Amino acid sequence: MPELTTLDEKLGEVLGLAQAAQTAAKKVATLARKEKETEVVEVLQKMQEDAKQVEERCKEVATSRDGMKTAINMKARETKTEITDFMKTYLEDAETLDGLEFLSMSEAGELAHWEILAKLNETAKDKQIANLADASLPIQQRHVATVRQHALRLAAEEDPSEPA
Repeated sequence: MPELTTLDEKLGEVLGLAQAAQTAAKKVATLARKEKETEVVEVLQKMQEDAKQVEERCKEVATSRDGMKTAINMKARETKTEITDFMKTYLEDAETLDGLEFLSMSEAGELAHWEILAKLNETAKDKQIANLADASLPIQQRHVATVRQHALRLAAEEDPSEPA
């Protein structure tokens, strides 16, 4: 199997993060549903749909990378597994706010990965990567802002004196 370039490796990572984001959004939506946080559930369903679309775009670009599709997909699986394992640990016995805290970390990390991919591509000048990053960056920025907004709203509703 060919060795991944730095650009291909980052593509694999953002692909894996998009896959993990779908799993995380579904898990946190389940927590929100239990607490009747319908607005959060709706937001997370939209985020899950966005992540699915990003995954599909990433796979399309990966397919076009000369002989690298399998290696990129392996990197994606590795990244998804790492995030999913961390999520399982972090969200054990969790509430919606805990879920949003996890998403704030994972979405911010995903945004950083997209920004890095875009920066790497300033030198590589790959048109498909540029188009992918241009489409995905605003989605990630919106996800970070939305998760933050809902997390802060729920935090404001918490009683800071209450036992944890």
